[in-house]
Amino acid sequence: MLKKHYKTWGSAIALSLMVSAANAAVSPAEAAKLGKQLTPIGAEMAGKGDIPAWTGGLTTMPAGVAKGDKLVNPFPDDKPKFVITAANYKQYAANLTDGQKAMFEKYPETYRMPVYQTRRTAAYPQHIYDSSKTNATTTKLLDGGNGLANFVEGVAFPIPQNGLEVVWNHIVRYRGGSVSRIVGQATPQANGDYSIVRLQDEFTFRTKLTDFAPDKDENVLFYFKQDVLSPARLAGNVLLVHETLDQVKEPRKAWVYNAGQRRVRLAPQVSYDGPGTAADGMRTSDNLDMYNGAPDRYDWKLIGKQEVYIPYNSYKLKDPSVKYDEIVKAGHINQDLTRYELHRVWKVEATLKDGKRHVYAKRVFYFDEDTWQAVQIDHYDGRGELWRVAEAHSVMYYDYLVPWYAVETLYDLNSGRYLVLGLDNEEPTSYNFGFQRSSGDYTPAALRRSGVR
Repeated sequence: MLKKHYKTWGSAIALSLMVSAANAAVSPAEAAKLGKQLTPIGAEMAGKGDIPAWTGGLTTMPAGVAKGDKLVNPFPDDKPKFVITAANYKQYAANLTDGQKAMFEKYPETYRMPVYQTRRTAAYPQHIYDSSKTNATTTKLLDGGNGLANFVEGVAFPIPQNGLEVVWNHIVRYRGGSVSRIVGQATPQANGDYSIVRLQDEFTFRTKLTDFAPDKDENVLFYFKQDVLSPARLAGNVLLVHETLDQVKEPRKAWVYNAGQRRVRLAPQVSYDGPGTAADGMRTSDNLDMYNGAPDRYDWKLIGKQEVYIPYNSYKLKDPSVKYDEIVKAGHINQDLTRYELHRVWKVEATLKDGKRHVYAKRVFYFDEDTWQAVQIDHYDGRGELWRVAEAHSVMYYDYLVPWYAVETLYDLNSGRYLVLGLDNEEPTSYNFGFQRSSGDYTPAALRRSGVR
């Protein structure tokens, strides 16, 4: 899978995606549909068939659960309606992605999809609904679509007109304003042997900072810091990222603290298809959070809406009584612990531009309409062959009104290996939302101070 220059599969796609900033926002009349025919962030409010209407999402905590506690399954009595297996998946092919079909073919004895009733649990705070409606009429794509103008917070384009707007909705989506977490990452061998890399991640969106200079980091969308806690050979290494909003004006900035050398250095490789942290070559930098970073190397084509069985309400994968050994298996995670539901998704194809480099020549994205999170992504190599299949198992943090992922998985169809990220069952605490930081906490100097082995 060597990097090289790839040609796109047709200049017509690129021409169809030339979107001017003037056409990016919608009219007030269109925006008025939000909260009526559409949910406040742009999904279809009405139900159809097995997909129910959205009635506000999951906004109350299960009995006996306090804010900040470990997540508890709010639907403990739900049972699978049916299970899709290698023996019957062709009956459901119209509602499966190519990646899911490939997984049935690759692992016919073990890969299965328990399908449950659809529960539209996604919900956000009111200020996110309000700002998303404002964005609908004011936010615009900058030249080339690689940045945003007039973005507040929440959903940038709740009524998207093209593929770039959909992917930006995923990139800027609400994650609680600020959040820290300790999670495990595993990259099992084909026989299932694995070890855990523990990571402490911290996201802070600049809108939630309480002490930042108005003339400093004005173009920063969010700050991201990642400390490697274990194993010992990697412990103490720290990554700092300033993710920018206008990526035409200012590309992402990244630094790493190397504990062995006790020094901070710029890290331009922390982008695109640079190697992911401690991932044993099993993911690229832009595979984190399913997809992140500047979209400028691809042409983006909006295919439209589809109904797909996607991982959803995956609370079993967060259950503290479940050990990592029960989740991490040979070939793929333990599918008996998964939950799939039929949801509407936005399908977007990303094709590498002429003259651009990336190990993925094509990606096919599926974004959940209720959250704008990427939930499935199929990755193709330079030969046009399906190579890696990503699945994100979503949960609703009902105590903070934040939809996010229980775990992210990335399956390599060639090697028979995979990556799973987000394991926290064996950690004593849940995600910590809403803490306060200042811009001074996210400087290279602060990184040097915090990087103690």
